[in-house]
Amino acid sequence: MKRSIQDTQIVFIGSGNLATNLAKVLYRRGFRIMQVYSRTEIHARQLADAVEAEWTDSLDSVSLSGEIYFVSLTDTAFVQLVPKLVKGREDKLFIHTAGSIPLDVWKGQANRYGVVYPMQTFSKQVEVDFSQIPIFIEANNTEDHDLMKGIAQILSQKVYDATSEQRKILHLAAVFTCNFSNHMYALAAELLNKYDLPFDVMLPLIDETARKVHQLAPSLTQTGPAARNDEEVMNAHIQMLQKEPSLQELYKLISRSIHNLK
Repeated sequence: MKRSIQDTQIVFIGSGNLATNLAKVLYRRGFRIMQVYSRTEIHARQLADAVEAEWTDSLDSVSLSGEIYFVSLTDTAFVQLVPKLVKGREDKLFIHTAGSIPLDVWKGQANRYGVVYPMQTFSKQVEVDFSQIPIFIEANNTEDHDLMKGIAQILSQKVYDATSEQRKILHLAAVFTCNFSNHMYALAAELLNKYDLPFDVMLPLIDETARKVHQLAPSLTQTGPAARNDEEVMNAHIQMLQKEPSLQELYKLISRSIHNLK
């Protein structure tokens, strides 16, 4: 009887936002998560409980019998832990989930390795629809590439190959698309709060802005005073921000960028 791909024994190294979402969706799709490691006991316990796995907060106690080790850590922690993690498991499949870390970070340490990068913003408290998340994969050999692709296709309808260089560009573009835009929301929320105005009134604007780029290129959907070079309105806004010098400079910088891109 042929063994199902879901029978693969999986160990998670990390319990952050991405690891939590990925482990949970694998569990929901029938995969066996055998163990979760986190240096913080409560975080290891919480994720392990959610996916019916064992847990540990000691790297020395990470199981040697896993077949795939998903490593989802900060870049700094990743570099520090990899040598100790791989030792004694050199022939296991190691997969990291970062957009910013190259494939060859494993080279010279593990024999089988790859990357599964789900490009999305994740929070532990919010479950996302993985079927619509683009997942980018890369591996150091064809057999493991096909295994990883098979796993990714169970999770998502959008699975792509991407080199380490392409993934770095994707990650950089995602910072502009997601992190920077969310920071703008945070700044707007602070500004509104100073005048006893709710941020909720911005939600329809946010939703419509996002909806339009599903149909048109972002440069074609740009509106506002900078897009039409309305200096009178922009000068008024700059004047309003006199007591907020950092916001004032940001307003000028972004306005110039918008104007130059038109």
